[in-house]
Amino acid sequence: MSDTLLRGRTLTFHKSPEGVDDTAAYTYEEDGALLMRDGKIIAAGNFDSVKAKAGAAQIIDHRPHLITAGFIDTHVHFPQVQVIASWGSQLLDWLNGYVFPEEARFSDPAHANPMADRFLTLLTDHGTTTAVAFCSVHSPSVEAYFTAAKTRNMRMIGGKVMMDRNAPDTLQDTAQSGYDDTKDLIEKWHGVGRAGYVISPRFAITSSPAQMEMTGVLAQEHSDCHIQTHLSENRDEIAFATALYPSAKDYLDIYESYGLLSDKMLLGHAIHLNDREVASLASTGAHPVFCPTSNLFLGSGLFNDARLRDAGITNGIASDIGAGTSYSMLQTLNEGYKVLQLQNQSLHALRAFDWITRGNADVLGLADKIGTLDVGTEADVVVLNARATPAMSLRMERVETLADELFLLQMLGDDRAIVQTYVAGAAQK
Repeated sequence: MSDTLLRGRTLTFHKSPEGVDDTAAYTYEEDGALLMRDGKIIAAGNFDSVKAKAGAAQIIDHRPHLITAGFIDTHVHFPQVQVIASWGSQLLDWLNGYVFPEEARFSDPAHANPMADRFLTLLTDHGTTTAVAFCSVHSPSVEAYFTAAKTRNMRMIGGKVMMDRNAPDTLQDTAQSGYDDTKDLIEKWHGVGRAGYVISPRFAITSSPAQMEMTGVLAQEHSDCHIQTHLSENRDEIAFATALYPSAKDYLDIYESYGLLSDKMLLGHAIHLNDREVASLASTGAHPVFCPTSNLFLGSGLFNDARLRDAGITNGIASDIGAGTSYSMLQTLNEGYKVLQLQNQSLHALRAFDWITRGNADVLGLADKIGTLDVGTEADVVVLNARATPAMSLRMERVETLADELFLLQMLGDDRAIVQTYVAGAAQK
């Protein structure tokens, strides 16, 4: 493969910025460049220095646009691509009315395969290069997901939902079949190319104690796999889950009692937490995942980011398609900003862009591979245009700082602001 050099304004983060003046947290090059070879970044810095190493590389000039690491989405539902923007009341009604009937369709490869391709196109069209997805309960949905990702050489994480109760018969496995199917899928896909498997009990309501026990066995047998589920999204959900597990101290203790909490654990939502749960998350290294557009859409509540961060917890942020209302991580930041504003918390633009790149990579334990423009990392890159719409262009006439430009992208940006997405160095759009 020939080398490719991207020229433009480059931005990469080294740590979470403590404020807009924390220039040590990032590197910004006004005339920057990336040199890519065989899916990796082999040189980065100012254009002149990188060009001197580029030889006969193809040069793609993206000036005056901004080049960053590709976006990372830590909680999505692949089978919900055709129920996004379905009118709903609250979580459990929405699941039963829209989600469960839709997910039943993914037992058929003739449906799952084209949906996987369209799903990944939507992600890259919005600048997302890695996502962590729940597939349906059916193995063909997982096969479709990973096969489509392999075709594009995308670093994607996914897993078969495990659910053996409180769902339609067409969506139920058993404790044993859920274990067997998951184990087979791990052996086939985990660590193959850029694929990663995530063990995925949907949530305590749809998994019996026997299934949760089998999940714990899987977690012990495959300690390098991530685990994902849902936690404390909705107060009715909490009441239902704890009634099903009456010996549990609280909702989180259901998962904790089966040995699932570690730095590999991703817990979608985590809105309504008591002090014991916060302390347990901090001590185990488990990661809550903030899903702002979904939480607002279903009226679930306000994620208390500052409380968790002050306890030493590292939070992810995600779109939560399809209760989430946009594939765009820029729009996810937009709504996240508002959720935090309602709680007198701030989300300045530098921290926001770190969160959807290096920050989410750190949550996944993959910051050595994705989420930055560092030399040696995988060449997942997005090119952004802060003048993509008339309203953005008009605002940019008065923008004077990088932070202001990023905030403009955060609040008004969407797929129209994505000039180009590169996955492992290959253009996707």
